[in-house]
Parts: sequence; structure tokens; C-alpha cells
Amino acid sequence: MASEPIARMSTQLARLPGVGPKSAQRMAYHILQMPLDQARELASAIWDGRKSARLCSTCGDLTAADPCPICANPKRSRGLICVVRDPRDVSAIERMHSYEGLYHVLHGALSPMDGIGPGDIRIRELMERLTGEVEEVILATNPDVEGEATASYIARLIKPMGIKATRIARGLPVGSDLEYADEMTLSRAFEGRLEI
Repeated sequence: MASEPIARMSTQLARLPGVGPKSAQRMAYHILQMPLDQARELASAIWDGRKSARLCSTCGDLTAADPCPICANPKRSRGLICVVRDPRDVSAIERMHSYEGLYHVLHGALSPMDGIGPGDIRIRELMERLTGEVEEVILATNPDVEGEATASYIARLIKPMGIKATRIARGLPVGSDLEYADEMTLSRAFEGRLEI
């Protein structure tokens, strides 16, 4: 039976996605073996990150500054917006180091079975961003049922505006998440995107 501090740490760590009880316990023991200053720095980084992170008022990505560094960068193409499900997808695409446009984070996907409709994700905010400057919207939602439904719905909204709507190519396995894809797979998916 683990002592109270280890049990408490393990319980909290097990709340993280992909961390089971055994992994959580290993992490707890590892943290207990750290020098106190390193453990304090870890706790401080978690606390400060959680406290200072907010949504960019333009794209919806997580940031400490508003607008986020991507939206504020004058070198990014204003004519290209990549639509993704959540902030982890922005990080995955940025690891390619080849996409030079802007982003729009939906914070979810359409899922009628779960009661998630167009008003529950940031589609209205996307439509407000589609001014004369935007030439193409890349729909980079996950290649699962909800992601495909979301991409199709947005493409139908965009078509009458005369803005090109493209979907990333099928370089990603169906049912996978963008955040777990390697840079080469993501890069090929972007190169092979198709208009929808």
C-alpha cells in the first residue's frame, strides 16, 4: 500500500490522458526522487502555464499573449486559414515548419449523436474572419466521422463566398489524431490536399 503522498500524487497524475495507474505511480516515485528545486520548478511550470494560458481572440489557439504569436506575425499569409479541431493540432502542424498561413481552432467537431452542433464550436467566429483577404481555407480536422462531417459542413458554408475550400489529403490514417502524426505524414497530407 502506497503512502498517502504517493497515493495522492498518483491519483492526480492518473487524471492525465493516456496515464494509467501504474504509469502514474511510476511518475509519482520519480517526482519524489527529484531534488526539491526541480520538483518546485515542475509544479510552478504547471501552475503558471494553467494560470496564464487563454484563448487567442482571433484564432482560438491557447496563448499567453493576445493575439497569439502566430496571428501577430506579419510574415504569416493572411490569405490562408487552416481550420483544426483543437490547439494540439496547431502544434502538430507547426512542427512541419512549412505552413505559413494562419489558423482557426474550432474547439470541437460536429457530433449530432453527442448533441454537438454548429453553435457549440467556433464556426461562427470562422465565418466572421472570412473577409476579402482570405483566398483559401484548409480543412484539417481529424480524418474520423466527426472530422469529416465538420469539414463538409464548413465547406458548404464557404463555397458561396467564392473562397477555395480544401481538405488535407488522406496521408493520415482514418480514426487517428493530428497530434500523433509525424512531420513527414503531415507534410505529405498538406501537399496532397484537395478542393472540396
